[in-house]
Parts: sequence; structure tokens; C-alpha cells
Amino acid sequence: MFARLKRALNVTRIAITPPTPQPGRDGIALVAILRNEARHIEEWAQFHLRAGIGHFIIYDNGSTDGTQEVLRKTIPAAALTLIPWDQKFRFGPWNAEIHNQILAYAHAARNFGGAYRWMTWIDADEFLVPRGADILPEALAPLEGCAMISLPWHMFGRCGHATVPTGGIVSNFLRRHPDPMQKGLLNFKIIADPCAVTACKVHEMEVRGKTESCNDRGWVASLARRENAAFYSADRVQLNHYFTRSGADLDEKLSRGSNMTALSDKRRRTLRKVAAIEAAEIEDRSAADWWARMNRKP
Repeated sequence: MFARLKRALNVTRIAITPPTPQPGRDGIALVAILRNEARHIEEWAQFHLRAGIGHFIIYDNGSTDGTQEVLRKTIPAAALTLIPWDQKFRFGPWNAEIHNQILAYAHAARNFGGAYRWMTWIDADEFLVPRGADILPEALAPLEGCAMISLPWHMFGRCGHATVPTGGIVSNFLRRHPDPMQKGLLNFKIIADPCAVTACKVHEMEVRGKTESCNDRGWVASLARRENAAFYSADRVQLNHYFTRSGADLDEKLSRGSNMTALSDKRRRTLRKVAAIEAAEIEDRSAADWWARMNRKP
């Protein structure tokens, strides 16, 4: 009971004053907070560069494995902003913790958002797959009227890989849970107009003081109603969440624990999700086929 109360007191929503739009703002910026992702981050960065991400705003949460060096070698200097972000902030008599990931998201929206039409906030195990066009800016073009787009997770498990396979994530992990809207696995990440963002959380934002968002067809729903099966769409952009990657990656993920001190039950919750993902799987080659097609282009 006390642990749940302490968790509830932590700061998991940060309100901001939106940035002022800059003249000629354009393109899409990607925000991520990373720690020790050197093994997989080159593929992730290359994939999103090819998908049309214009700028990467990376918050490094104390990496010691060369993550920053890989990013600098992979992403052109003009398209990369690296920010040290190794910290835990607390306040008040309950020693409440400010969620470091949300703090990074809010900082990015406020300090960099004015230059971009779109901003997305994802993790290193999440890949944005263009479906309605070859690149993300073109896929998003029909959604100009949307201030916020909610993309549901498509959850991939270990796909039989006990150890890290050669050839990368996209080409080796081809099976996922069939229902992105299944309770217990359902969650979203966001693409939004950063100049409209008024509050940040991990899986949702507020724009102009409201939580309404579009799916990638442009259908608008409240925060609660986006969990309805009818809201599901991956027509223009599909968000692949490689939740476990290999068995070895999963073991490392479990050993790291949560980035929030209060979330001491992360191991139990993670293994429960893994079991649910792998209980029923379908083949999904969306990312692999897109990646292969783009690599054949000059």
C-alpha cells in the first residue's frame, strides 16, 4: 500500500508553455532518452534517418557503453543534439521523484519544438514504420489538421531468439501479438505539433489544454475512447515495439530495473507482458519489407 502511494505521489505529468513557432518550421524531430543502447542504436538511427526524421534530440541517461559515440558516427552532426541527462530529481516532504523521461520530453518540446512541424517521443526499442508513403513526413501530410496523433504499440516478443541474432532487429523479429488493442498490452506513443503541447507524459500529451488525439486516419477521440478497438489504425504509420528483443536483451532489461525508483515491481510486470505477447503471434513483415525496399533505392 505504501509503495503504491509513493508511486502515485511521483511527478509523472509536467505542464509547459508551448514554444513559439519559428518562421518556416518544418519536418519531424525525434526525442529519445537512452542508456547503454550501443548494441542496437546504429540500426535504430539508420532506420529513422531513412524514414525521414529531420533531427534527433537524444538525452543520454548516463551511458557507459559507447552509445554516444555510435550515434555521432551514424547521424550527421547537423541532425543530432546530444544532451547529458543522468539525474534523479526529488522534492517535497514525501521525497517525490520527478520522472526523468517526462522531464526530458517537456524540455525537448519547449526548447526545440519551435523549429518543427512534428515531434515524436519514442524509445530505442520502438520503430516508426511509414505505411502510407516511403517517409514519415509524407505519410503524415494528410494529417495536417491534427495537433496530436496517438500510435498504438505493435508488440514483438523474442521470436525464438535466445541470443542476439546477427543482421539486426528489423529483419530478425517478424512475429508480434495479433491485437495491438488488447488490454494489458495496449499503450500509445505520440506524434504531435510541439507548438501546441501544453503538458507531457510518457504515453500521452496535452495539446492546447486538451487530451483529444487523432489516430493515423485522422479520427479524433478522447483519451479514454482511444482505447476502443474502433480507434485502431496503422494505415499511415505503424509503431513497432520490440519489447523484449532477444532473450539475452530481455535478461539485461530486467537486470537494469526501472528508471523510476518506486517501480520496484517492474520484473513481474514485464514478464507478464512477455507471456501475453508470446501466447499468440502472427507474422508482421511491415518494417522488414519497408527497410529492404528502401535499401534497394539509390
